[in-house]
Amino acid sequence: MKKGKVDVITLGCSKNLVDSERLMQLFSSYGYRVEHDAHKVDGEIVVVNTCGFIGDAKEESINTILALVEMKKQHRIGKLFVMGCLSERYREELREEIPEVDAFYGKFDWTRLLEDLGKAQNNTDFYKRILSTPKHYAYLKIAEGCDRTCSYCAIPLITGKYKSRMPEEILKEASELANSGIKEIQLIAQDLTYYGLDLPEHINLLPQLVEDLCKIEGIEWIRLHYAYPNHFPKDLLRVMREQPKVCKYLDIALQHISDHMLTLMRRQITAKETIDLLKEIRKEVPGIHLRTTLMVGHPGETEADFEELMQFVKDMKFERMGAFSYSHEEDTYSGIHYQDDVPQDVKANRMNRLMNLQEEISLDIQEDKIGKVFKVIIDRKEADGYVGRTEFDSPDVDPEVLIEKVDKNLEVGSFYNVKITSATPFELFGEIV
Repeated sequence: MKKGKVDVITLGCSKNLVDSERLMQLFSSYGYRVEHDAHKVDGEIVVVNTCGFIGDAKEESINTILALVEMKKQHRIGKLFVMGCLSERYREELREEIPEVDAFYGKFDWTRLLEDLGKAQNNTDFYKRILSTPKHYAYLKIAEGCDRTCSYCAIPLITGKYKSRMPEEILKEASELANSGIKEIQLIAQDLTYYGLDLPEHINLLPQLVEDLCKIEGIEWIRLHYAYPNHFPKDLLRVMREQPKVCKYLDIALQHISDHMLTLMRRQITAKETIDLLKEIRKEVPGIHLRTTLMVGHPGETEADFEELMQFVKDMKFERMGAFSYSHEEDTYSGIHYQDDVPQDVKANRMNRLMNLQEEISLDIQEDKIGKVFKVIIDRKEADGYVGRTEFDSPDVDPEVLIEKVDKNLEVGSFYNVKITSATPFELFGEIV
């Protein structure tokens, strides 16, 4: 156990990561040495920021906590704290089941951790943070919570109603990030496209916010995660088309396409409206790459519903797609009103078929890039070359560009023109032009 060291472990989404980075800044302001997702966890304080979205994520969080409890018993770490979505939702149960944890905090009260350690709050700018990402990109969270009522989702139960940050506060943080060397902003919220509707004016402020972000010197790429299809702010498409800093990339989770399933999922949109929106997005923003997430095995999903989903994926040819199996979550609309009636083996089979189809589509899209030149940001150096991304690729989830046989040293965080020489479904290979 190392005195004066704090280990912070983040599970789940990039929104959690931002909270961890802010916590790290608070600890650092008191002289602690802070490491994020360290190779060797041995701090006198360890904090786990948990995810509680679906069954697999909850299991990972519990297993991580239990492993750290064992390390604490062996005196390999000191105090153990838990924060985030899992403990927001199940705090009392966790306290009872895992008493070895020194304290549990939720999604929003984790700032009390320092106070409970006897440290007065001395950070006047709450949004300052120690970045865990490479020095050239950062996540920028513009809202908390969610006002949607999707049947399967526990996020509103955990985070509460939608709460937009004030635009001037977001722009100030973005400017400070740019001043620190950040060139790429990953704009995030549970639902970007609801931004501003909870504020007194009750208007969608996302298009204006993105335009204002484009004015900040030093920022070269702005990427948008995560859009919701219902009441999509169409003026955002004009901004994406006209502003060169906005990546031609949109992460928009659709979940399903059959009207039967969209109704059961309480998605407040029809198949026709979804398809019309996607066609309009592609028309208004030529060359855009769409990332979506789809769900299989929701209660009531028939084979006919699934085949309709498969045909939709074939027709739409999403450049990027992820999928997950339905998880029956207590207290959600599904958990209360539906039976988890799709067998696990059927869910697994549908998941495999869907992802196999997407792999074929992805290979065609990737191979179409061979011979073309793209602007690429370099994320890291590896033994056999460099790894970067195009504007069509978000960190950690999308394809990377592998650059081998480089005659000169490339600068991590800089942009280069790269000619694509070969491709796999989920990787590109290229050379510096």
